[in-house]
Amino acid sequence: MKYRVTCLTPTLVGDGQKLSPIDYMVWKDHVNVLDQKRIFKLLAKGPRLDGYLAQVKKAETLDFASWGGFAQNFAGRRIPFENAGLTPVWNKQRAESLFIPTFASGPAGPYLPASALRGALHTALLASRWTEHAWKHVQDQFQGDRLPRRPAEPAEDTAIGLGGHSRMRAFSVGDSATIPTQAMKVYLVRTSTLVARGQGKLELGWKPAPVFCEMAEPGAIFEGNWSESKFLAQPETLRSLRWKEPVQSGTLAKAANDYAANLLAIHRRYAATAGLTALDANLQHLENWLTRVRDRQNACLLPIGWGTGFLAKTAQPDTDQDAHRKLLRLMPFYSRAIQTGLPFPKTRRVVFLNDQPAALPGWILLEIS
Repeated sequence: MKYRVTCLTPTLVGDGQKLSPIDYMVWKDHVNVLDQKRIFKLLAKGPRLDGYLAQVKKAETLDFASWGGFAQNFAGRRIPFENAGLTPVWNKQRAESLFIPTFASGPAGPYLPASALRGALHTALLASRWTEHAWKHVQDQFQGDRLPRRPAEPAEDTAIGLGGHSRMRAFSVGDSATIPTQAMKVYLVRTSTLVARGQGKLELGWKPAPVFCEMAEPGAIFEGNWSESKFLAQPETLRSLRWKEPVQSGTLAKAANDYAANLLAIHRRYAATAGLTALDANLQHLENWLTRVRDRQNACLLPIGWGTGFLAKTAQPDTDQDAHRKLLRLMPFYSRAIQTGLPFPKTRRVVFLNDQPAALPGWILLEIS
């Protein structure tokens, strides 16, 4: 069996690496990633190596007047900006905003790590099996004097199992094949927030520092291997594992689509509150996709990768529920945000398209055949 992932919004599944401002130069609306080995070999033949090393060591960015020729002649990769208007925006930023997270890539090119798909499907399956009893499991972990390290682990074990008993064992997914680098672009991402203005009114605000990211553009396609365990679907195996039914691609697709519907509705409420009309239109476009695939047993929408935020990592994204807010209030990392009474989370990472805040990162269409 195979899977096919189509990016519906700009998507970044990172490899933990970032391009520093001295790893690249911006020229002709492209991020030109410098081939430093070639540059060192060239400069070692003449007197300019010491000057180059001194600037690399001390400078925040390379001086284009002195070294701009490297962008033209010694670039290992040239990644275009999403649009030409990002070049002047890039020029105005401080150096700390110019570190560019990169897409996962091997010697042959960019690829989609299987862990990104498994993680998103795991969250969706857990959400589909979450019950009031699961909430009680989590609440019970907070009864002692010390905060638990993994408060949801007993509830997760009951819902889908842990380790060798996990229902996620029923399928396996491999890393995708590589795709052409032409599918990658550098996008501008900013973090929106909600600002209280009195009398219950909320207004849109923006965190000051933008982020430039290498992302797969909408329409980019990744393909890889997918398999389902026939052994774990046998009746005697199900009885041994105490599973009522096998986990198949149709089970995962339904869970993922239900989860996506819930998440998109929450995001649309946020977009309406913040007055982000272009973002709301894009979210409606995703809902239209969801309507088209929801009756299929082999297709689903998923949020994956960088920038999808807290809501895409929790089995219960509706933080307006009293049970959820009560638990978040007990956690030091979230308690202050909950005490403000503002919607939680009040921020979103938003991708700018044609200079407009227009999309949430990481939404894909997954098809299995």
